[in-house]
Amino acid sequence: MRDYPSDVAFTPAVKAVQERKGSRRSYARMERDGGWETTISADLAGFVAGLDMFYLGTATADGQPYIQHRGGPPGFLKVLDERTLGFADFGGNRQYITLGNLSENPKAFLFLMDYANRRRVKVWGTARAVEGDAGLLDRLADPAYAARPERAILFSVEAWDVNCPQHIHRRFGERQVVPIIEELQSRIDELEAEVARLRAAPAPGEAPRRGAARRSAYDE
Repeated sequence: MRDYPSDVAFTPAVKAVQERKGSRRSYARMERDGGWETTISADLAGFVAGLDMFYLGTATADGQPYIQHRGGPPGFLKVLDERTLGFADFGGNRQYITLGNLSENPKAFLFLMDYANRRRVKVWGTARAVEGDAGLLDRLADPAYAARPERAILFSVEAWDVNCPQHIHRRFGERQVVPIIEELQSRIDELEAEVARLRAAPAPGEAPRRGAARRSAYDE
């Protein structure tokens, strides 16, 4: 049994290092004041709803870690209840490292990143793959997304914490950048058309250029 939710990460070895490095007192105060969340709050649910990618960590039975990038349409990681997240798992390179790891070690970790807003959330828990459950896949899959889901993966939340934004470099996804580029391009087109019109028009009080007049007469 753990005394605090953060004990999922703050093992005795970690606490010993914190003590040595001088941070244990502040973390002990955090633990006494309530510490990390253990259920999915409205704030976390809102954060998850906007994500189109995250990182999933698993490990072999003997502890060899593995990190996998998972991506999909915005909101493909879904809140199923106050302690469960789930997503439709799409086909990849068929190495099945994550599935193999989960078959012998259910401990898992989610690293949720919002690069544009410099936010990151760490989620500890366990995960399992669910094969052949069409009803569950209907809840998790987006019919408008082209990829075909092969299975569902359910993540049971044990604890989660928000990291500070320090050292997160802002990056923007295509869906965030494209509307801005389209708006700028539209404005550029308008300005170029206006420049062309002004260049073609005579200055105030100036007669049309003779060459332009001859060409106009010839064209007629």
